[in-house]
Amino acid sequence: MVLERQRQPLRLAELPEPAPGPGQVLIAVRACGVCRTDLHIVDGDLTEPKLPLVPGHQIVGEVVASGEGAKRFATGERVGVPWLGWTDGECRYCRSGRENLCDEARFTGYDLDGGYAELAVADERYCFPIPEGYPDEQVAPLLCAGLIGYRALRLVGDAERIGFYGFGASAHIVAQVARHQGRRVFAFTSPGDEAAQAFARELGAEWAGASTEQPPEELDAAIVFAPVGALVPAALRALARGGSVVCARGASRLSVADIRSSSLIGMTSTSGNPTLRSCGTNDDASPTSTMERRSGRTYCFATRWMSSGVTACTRSRNVPISSTGNS
Repeated sequence: MVLERQRQPLRLAELPEPAPGPGQVLIAVRACGVCRTDLHIVDGDLTEPKLPLVPGHQIVGEVVASGEGAKRFATGERVGVPWLGWTDGECRYCRSGRENLCDEARFTGYDLDGGYAELAVADERYCFPIPEGYPDEQVAPLLCAGLIGYRALRLVGDAERIGFYGFGASAHIVAQVARHQGRRVFAFTSPGDEAAQAFARELGAEWAGASTEQPPEELDAAIVFAPVGALVPAALRALARGGSVVCARGASRLSVADIRSSSLIGMTSTSGNPTLRSCGTNDDASPTSTMERRSGRTYCFATRWMSSGVTACTRSRNVPISSTGNS
């Protein structure tokens, strides 16, 4: 399936068979998931895809050929291909194990042709060996939603009471992991989404309600899956002292005014106060939060474009925020 122009339907097409280049493998595609990022690409929300493009970045398939120097996988081996498709391997991010922050990174189904096809080529460095015991269609979502969710869960440390803001692909997977680990799950959905709330309770959430509500008790941590900036102050309001908020998909449309309105935290860079940091996930190329200096104080969030990111900030005490500038 080919995307020739954004905001147009995909077109079924016959394309030349791709050949693996140096360090690449040729994969016979057995399954490819549909991610919301794919919809953003087709709808034009992500504005710089290669065109024409074969979308799809949750690829499960079988290696059928290898390019020069590609030795990781044997012919017939089952592999998975995620969003991150290539990096330069030379920058400081690549050399420190944070390849997804590489400025030259290329992404499957965006910069590189993806898996809505019978055959796909992929850099073997960014393919995963897939163990037996998982059907292809169950593996595919783990290559994006699963990776995002698990990385975010790791960032909350040993928090027991975790709030999930947004209960979609990532949240419904990682909620099951959290319950298996003995944690308590609190699910927040769009107001009125009773079906999602019921689904969360089916998967072990002990409470599920609207994102405008407060949970029945304070949370030790919250993970914001929905890319809605206003949810970050809401999550901060639900935290116990010392709790943390992790933005798993980037906090788009979040301004200094959003944080200030929560009247919860003084965003400073000194020890013992909330801090903001970004680290890699296999997230989509969405706006994510960075830091902006104002009057000697570090505020979040000024938005910039980056390849992927998880943002984490911690509530330590109630300090109203003031600002001398506009966001």
